[in-house]
Amino acid sequence: MGSERETGSLLDPKYDAAGLITAVCTAPDGMVLMVAHMNAEALQATLDTGEATFWSRSRGKLWKKGETSGHVLKVVEARIDCDQDCVWLKVEPHGPACHTGAPSCFYRVIEGGRLVRE
Repeated sequence: MGSERETGSLLDPKYDAAGLITAVCTAPDGMVLMVAHMNAEALQATLDTGEATFWSRSRGKLWKKGETSGHVLKVVEARIDCDQDCVWLKVEPHGPACHTGAPSCFYRVIEGGRLVRE
């Protein structure tokens, strides 16, 4: 039997010591587009606007995906895992999801200890 957090209907994200949770973004076809992190403000902005917003650990600030490129991720559905420490966003990408221009950040396969671009 799980706890209220695990089985109840209250959204109660379990942030890590840095105040972050992992966010996985997938396309409608299930392709994993990117993984990023959210703090409470980023999660709330995402839920309020319907556009994916994250916390940039390197820049130390909020960033809305596509704010400079225009390649926003429109949220179709937001889910959270059983213990509420990871968010899954099903999104409709408006352009490439990766800053390299690739449709997904997962555009390389590990083969024999090397990276091979698909």
